[in-house]
Amino acid sequence: MCAVFGFLDYKEKVSNAVLKKLIHYLSVAAEVRGTDATGIAYVRDSSIVTYKKPKPAHKVKLFFPRDTRAVIGHTRFTTQGSEKRNCNNHPFEGHCGTESFALAHNGVLYNDRELRREQHLPPTPIETDTYVAVQLLEQGQQLDTENIKRMAELVEGSFVFTILKNDNTLFLVKGNNPLTVYHFPTLGLYVYASTKSILDNALKKVKLNGKCCEVDASESEILEIAPNGKLNRSDFEMQYYIHTMFNPYNWNYLNYAKWWEADEQEELLLEYCGTFGVSEEEVELLLEVGYDPDEIEELLMDTAAMEEAISEAKTLLQCEA
Repeated sequence: MCAVFGFLDYKEKVSNAVLKKLIHYLSVAAEVRGTDATGIAYVRDSSIVTYKKPKPAHKVKLFFPRDTRAVIGHTRFTTQGSEKRNCNNHPFEGHCGTESFALAHNGVLYNDRELRREQHLPPTPIETDTYVAVQLLEQGQQLDTENIKRMAELVEGSFVFTILKNDNTLFLVKGNNPLTVYHFPTLGLYVYASTKSILDNALKKVKLNGKCCEVDASESEILEIAPNGKLNRSDFEMQYYIHTMFNPYNWNYLNYAKWWEADEQEELLLEYCGTFGVSEEEVELLLEVGYDPDEIEELLMDTAAMEEAISEAKTLLQCEA
């Protein structure tokens, strides 16, 4: 359970100081979904630059040059590949012909080993499931929506991918994990993060003039935002991870896949909730009265709201008893 975040500044109206503050507060807010590592990628002189450290965001100074127009960022909750080996941390760099890119991922891919065999992908010291997405893209001669669609339809699991091309084109690939995107038309600025609460908490601390609107990002959709701010959409077919061994009686694959992923999310919540001063028993209490994992994640960002929700849940169960 990681977080992605970033921006694309297409009118160059926002100062570098404000953009740095924006990335700082986005990364710190994104710690709710991962504190094992923090990283960003940006374009400098038509080349991709990545900076990442196996540290929580509040302990990392994220720097990018004055003329930077787009940044993709990531905070990591380790699931595969130790964060102590920095090559396992996001974002990852890749190449398609003469083009280069950086990729960050929130989610878990379950068929990465199968794909390495089936697609004859080269050996790599990088141990994460995510890196198979980079290698699949590298099989193409250019980074475009057709290449990204092919990759998104080959991988199985939960995901949102963010991809920055070396010409400052930003691709947001929305699988079944959360993603919120805001657009400030007057400023010429797109800002995104894994959840609305991460975005809102960061923007409270960064004063951006002008109204913003939320950009719809649907499951199985690719948003391509050009360096001039033009937004294009395309679709792909989401692949859900279910093996036939789980389906001897003709179960509904799609519903079972979504249940399996939700169950995994609950386990991760129970694993890290203690870092926010919330016990496993309190998380289980909220799940019991009907909160879903995404709602509980939002509550972890707001201590007062969490305390109120726990109190209401206890009262509700006492009344039912």
